Amino acid sequence: MAKKILFNAFDMNCVGHIQQGLWAHPRDQSGRYTDLSYWIDYARRLEAGLFDGIFMADVVGVNDVYGGSNAAALRGAVQVPVNDPMLLVPAMAAVTKHLAFGITANLTYEAPFLFARRMSTLDHLTNGRIGWNIVTGYLDSAAKAIGLDAQAAHDDRYDLADEYMNVVYRLWEESWQDDAIVNDPSRHLYADPQKVHKIRHKGPQYSLDAIHLCEPSPQRAPVLYQAGSSTRGRQFAATHAECVFVNGQKIEGVKAIIDDIRTRATDRGRKPDDIKVFMGATIVTGRTDKEAQEKYEDYRAYVSSEAALVHAAASMGIDFAKYDLDEPIETGKSAAIVSNVEAMTRTAGPQWTKRKLLEQMVLGSRQPPMIGSAEKIADELGKWANEAGVDGFNLSRTVVPECFDDIIESVIPILQDRGLYKTAYSEGPLRQKLFGQPRLPARHIGAGHRRFSPAAE
Repeated sequence: MAKKILFNAFDMNCVGHIQQGLWAHPRDQSGRYTDLSYWIDYARRLEAGLFDGIFMADVVGVNDVYGGSNAAALRGAVQVPVNDPMLLVPAMAAVTKHLAFGITANLTYEAPFLFARRMSTLDHLTNGRIGWNIVTGYLDSAAKAIGLDAQAAHDDRYDLADEYMNVVYRLWEESWQDDAIVNDPSRHLYADPQKVHKIRHKGPQYSLDAIHLCEPSPQRAPVLYQAGSSTRGRQFAATHAECVFVNGQKIEGVKAIIDDIRTRATDRGRKPDDIKVFMGATIVTGRTDKEAQEKYEDYRAYVSSEAALVHAAASMGIDFAKYDLDEPIETGKSAAIVSNVEAMTRTAGPQWTKRKLLEQMVLGSRQPPMIGSAEKIADELGKWANEAGVDGFNLSRTVVPECFDDIIESVIPILQDRGLYKTAYSEGPLRQKLFGQPRLPARHIGAGHRRFSPAAE
């Protein structure tokens, strides 16, 4: 039986997300991001189209590396203004039954005790449809916003993240036993105090002496997403992640990253299929190749090169405003997203320039779009799944909602005809849909904190 491809819509609670400048297109609706009805309609569309989820990116700082100022980011709506993604989830969950919600939250600036409660609350309110994209941040502006001089070094942030994960695992898995809830009004007994346990932790970064405030939710721990492809990021993913996001380069390059992460996971006692891999993709499609190309040219007319450079500068930690078009870029040691710098160097060589970067950003980001008829797009998606080992795709928006309507109306039926996409949702929480069980498998590091574990899966 052919493996079914998974789709997430990739978005952010803001005007300009990945494809910089396309918010200015006259058919784009992303400027309605402050209108709750926009997100409710969005969720309904995606579920009607059998999308697996909507994945919400987030940043808690401003992209101010370019020119040493936030001015260009503000002019171009480059992920600012940006609202909290978590507050959208209950409204979207209320009008859907199956659509999942992957929420990005930066653990560097979140107390684990309060964050664990928010995730459990969302897991309850969605009936087990919540996932967490674990990030450690890459913006100095975020660190300064909470009173620090600058962010920690790249690998140090992952060391902090390992400790953070240990704390939240204990809150989710260890504090409340499975049978702690009695809910017996006749005895005025809701929870058995003997089965609710304090979590005591004292480490280099975090101290805790408390019970988890929430009773066990459908999944307990949310489905765990992670996007780091640097060496340290892969180590973290192999230990913690259930879903890993990678950016498309060449098939062999993506396959090498996927194989490496799964090998590292196996070395930690996990199974290769304990990890689903989603690749970032941008799709421009139509009934024919000609129609798709015309749509692409239409979209391209609204791209902002300055805004694209603003986003790239922040994510790579390099101020491109300092360079002429053909001046070699000095990368140095970035404290931002190391894998982005590494990917650009692989693509353009060690002496790459701003011109080479702009040549890649044809739709306002470094993600090259897939352009063509629905048949051609289906061919390409199937090739990535077969040859690189990709399980699904994080589909970034271009002009919304038409970009997702095009996929739902044209591409998904072809994938279904080929047996590559589901024709109906399966039942159960998100983890059940992805992995066949609602809770972390016994072999996952987080499950080691259970007091009364179910039989090892």
